[in-house]
Amino acid sequence: MTDRIKIARVTSVLNEIEYPVDRETAAAAFDDTTLILADGEADLGELIGETGPDTFDSAADLTTELHNVVPIEAVGEPGQSDGDA
Repeated sequence: MTDRIKIARVTSVLNEIEYPVDRETAAAAFDDTTLILADGEADLGELIGETGPDTFDSAADLTTELHNVVPIEAVGEPGQSDGDA
């Protein structure tokens, strides 16, 4: 079964692996995870593979890099929240 998570909740999921971690290992760890975006869906492992750094020191670092590879439309309208759903 594929895991599905909202982009607003991605950091908590990224905390499930040990850091520091290299990009390839992180991408492989989440290759079966679907990231739900405001404008569709994406494979979390593929997105991690598109990030720039070779290694990440923390889930926060990886989250920042993910936000750099998804288009602004994928995150949603400014000022909106996906709530607690």
